[in-house]
Amino acid sequence: MAASVEKSALHVPSLEEFCQVLRDGLKSNFAEVQVSVVDCPDLTQAPYTFAAAGLCGNPRIADVGGVPHLIPLPQTDKIYNLNNIADEVELPSAFILGAGAASFKAVGVNAELMPNVFTKGDGKPEVNHSYSAKIDPVTGGCVLEKYGEKYNSCDFALLANLYISEGRPGKVVEVRSCRRTGPSNFVTCMREALGKHFGAKPVGVGGTFLIQKGKAKIHVMPDFSPCPLNSDEDLNNWLKFFDMNSPLICQSVFVSRDLGFDLRVEHTHCFSHHGEGGHYHYDTTPDVVEYLGYFLPAEYLYRIDRPKKT
Repeated sequence: MAASVEKSALHVPSLEEFCQVLRDGLKSNFAEVQVSVVDCPDLTQAPYTFAAAGLCGNPRIADVGGVPHLIPLPQTDKIYNLNNIADEVELPSAFILGAGAASFKAVGVNAELMPNVFTKGDGKPEVNHSYSAKIDPVTGGCVLEKYGEKYNSCDFALLANLYISEGRPGKVVEVRSCRRTGPSNFVTCMREALGKHFGAKPVGVGGTFLIQKGKAKIHVMPDFSPCPLNSDEDLNNWLKFFDMNSPLICQSVFVSRDLGFDLRVEHTHCFSHHGEGGHYHYDTTPDVVEYLGYFLPAEYLYRIDRPKKT
């Protein structure tokens, strides 16, 4: 059965206004802040190694499934495919990045997913540079894998928050923030600044950022819990938390407010070239942390297969 799709236009500020709002918000939370409009760097190059060069071209975000598909018990029929998602957001042959859950049917266990795919189209196969992170059942450590390469799958499970575009070069907003002085993480600070400034006008954002220096609190989901996870305490006892080292390459999607679609208002996953990755919470070394990000506001939101119970 096809998933339900709800679509809503988002407020798209000028890049100059977007810059100013982020700059003002971040200055309350970081000692050094620089925000400007720049040409998007080539994201196929290191350290990003993405499946497309840029973030531009008909940008949109998708919120697929949701946490109610995971807890209290996983709904194991909830398997999605990124090629299908591109069609559902009306942008076939698209560049998709973001944060979600890997297909347990592909990996063999539940795992975090850092989706990074140029979907198939025009007679060309997909380009899949996704990563996944799972828990080693013997050591309890994080196992980071090249999901697209190892499992040859564009499937994901349960939930995802995705930024989707044509993957073209173009103008984006560069954000540099160093030395965190306030309580909010990098993404929350930007999201709350947008919410405060734009109020009832919903702004959706996607992109990537590097944690260039310092460490971050990251979780990795273990395999599914045989017991229902009925509380936040149950959930946090089940998740495996780590203090991970920079540099970390993060993929982030966030919205300034929920539009009544039971949205996950921010979701960020990360990978690295040193074997660490997962779901980003916040940096744990505020005195030395350095962030460098590239973002764009999206034009549309697609809510796909919204859970019936929240």
